[in-house]
Amino acid sequence: MVQEKLRILVVDDDKGITGSLRILLESEGYQTDVAHTVKEAIDKSYENDYNLAILDIKLPDGEGTSLLKALRETSPKTVKIMLTGYPMLKNAVDSLNDGAVAYLTKPVDVEKLLETIKSKIEEQKAAETATEDSISVFLRNRTKKLLTDN
Repeated sequence: MVQEKLRILVVDDDKGITGSLRILLESEGYQTDVAHTVKEAIDKSYENDYNLAILDIKLPDGEGTSLLKALRETSPKTVKIMLTGYPMLKNAVDSLNDGAVAYLTKPVDVEKLLETIKSKIEEQKAAETATEDSISVFLRNRTKKLLTDN
């Protein structure tokens, strides 16, 4: 079972998709929020820290690729997965260049989505642990140096 603290934001204008994904993700133990517009997603990103966001390409008030760029500013640590019913090479390339870690098409294969989420969150945790370990080593070495210099 997934730790309760892991939060996912699902952004899609189709309420059926957001509802289905919320049920699926919550059944896997994730805390899940939904947004249906770019503005709503950005507002939620200021209010909450998300481990992962699943973003649709076509939204009523903008493109998912512009949302991807905005979330890079508001939530740089959030892992971003693009999910689209309009697969186009340009969107895929733009999404991956702008920080998406995966580009999946609708109808999404549920097992592939869950596998992608799990592996990307594990990668995120490993990167955070490596960073924390590096900082810890730096601080120990710096403290030792300061103590021996005095």
